[in-house]
Order: sequence, then structure tokens, then C-alpha cells
Amino acid sequence: MDINTILFSGLSIGGMGIIFGLGLGIAAKRFAVEVNPLIADVREALPSANCGACGYAGCDAFAKAVVEGDAKSNGCPVGGQSCAEAVASIMGEEAAIVAATTAFVKCKGTCDVAKEKYEYYGVEDCVAASYLQGKGSKQCTYGCLGLGSCVKACMFGAIDIVDGVAVINEEKCTSCGMCVQACPKDIIEIIPSTASVRVDCNSQEKGKDTRQACSVGCIGCRKCAKACEYDAIEFINGLAHIDYSKCTQCGACIEACPTNAISAHLS
Repeated sequence: MDINTILFSGLSIGGMGIIFGLGLGIAAKRFAVEVNPLIADVREALPSANCGACGYAGCDAFAKAVVEGDAKSNGCPVGGQSCAEAVASIMGEEAAIVAATTAFVKCKGTCDVAKEKYEYYGVEDCVAASYLQGKGSKQCTYGCLGLGSCVKACMFGAIDIVDGVAVINEEKCTSCGMCVQACPKDIIEIIPSTASVRVDCNSQEKGKDTRQACSVGCIGCRKCAKACEYDAIEFINGLAHIDYSKCTQCGACIEACPTNAISAHLS
């Protein structure tokens, strides 16, 4: 090949590269979208969990929403009060109080008190097991299967399986809600950390059926509601629920419960 042809080809390609580069540079400046520098500052103050507990796709989306006024500065449950104060300071706002919350497993049907319908030898996953007959091996169709789907979902190592039931380590729990989403039985909920009196059951079966499946299940007898002087207990589908806005943590319901389905959880 002629040397002139090679040089011409090289110069042509190089020239085209320079032209395209200049064009892209001009286009980048002309069509650039200005980003509010506060977004980067807010993002830096967040814990980088990217868990979605704030209701947004991740920390980047939440930071943008805060700066644009679509989200509150205390909207990150993982970061807690210190994070809320840092974000509020960046936004020039007064920091709002972040109520301390924790995840809670509404079941204490351990191996010695909850009956099994059959032995399960499948994948160690609650979702997979719940597709089987009876929604799992436990006789109580509402009980914790103890196969650890919530453990896998928790990014903070705050959940352990103890004697066949998931247990929350409240000192590690950030209330991100990932375990709530992962549980196919809907037995995990976010409650105030100060709520020491809790209903340790999620069964909506009739009292007789609940008692046959688990000796510590709520049988819907309503003795707890009668013992409560503050009208803080209501029954939904035969299951006791505590209204923590009314509950004084007096413990009268604990003493009245004949199956120990209500207990005190001390932090």
C-alpha cells in the first residue's frame, strides 16, 4: 500500500475524531442539566444503605426528592435522628424528631409449642415453602416457617432463627422494612421501639383451631380487651391488636391472657 494512502487515511480518521470530540463537547455544555449542589451534600449525609425504606429507589433518589421538596429531611429510617439532623442542617431547616421503631415478629411458635403437619426437606426459603400444601409445614398457616427469608433480606444482620422462629435483634434493627417485604406470611411489622407489650401471634383461625396448632397462640377470647382500662386493644379477624397510641404498657392484658400470647419485650 502506498505510504501517502496510509498517511491520508490516518489523518482523515484523526481529523474526524477531533471533529466528533469537539461536537460532543459543545453538545455536553449546551444540553447539560444543572444539578443542585445540595443534592450531593444530602446524599453524602445518608447512610448509603439503598434499601428503599424511605419510599424511593435509593439514596440518590431520596436526596433529590428532599432537595426538590418532595420528601422530608427525616424520611430515612435507617439513618435515624442523627441523619435527620444532618440533612435538616444542609437544607436550613429545623430537624424533626424521628420516632424510634423496630421490626417485630408476631409469632413465638417455637418447635416445642407449635405443631408441624409434615417434615419439610426443600429449599431453605420461606417463600418456596409457602407454596406447598397448607402454606408450609407448620400446622398454623399464619406462623413463622423459620427458613430465613427475612434473614437473607436483612442487610444489617439483625435477624436470627432461634428454635424455628425468626428473632429480631433490636439493637441492630434499622426499621428498613426489607424483612417485612420478604416474609410470605406477613408476620413481621414495624412498631414503636417503646412498645414493650406485644401480641406474639398472627393467627386468624378460630380459637379452637389456633389452640390445636400452637399452645401460645391468640384464641380470641377477648379477656385482654376486658382487662384493659384504656380501650387499647381491638380484635381484627379474631386476633388481638394493640393500639400503641392508647397503650400505657401497664401489663394488665399480659396477666389476663390465658395462653401467654401477649408478653413484655424488654429492650
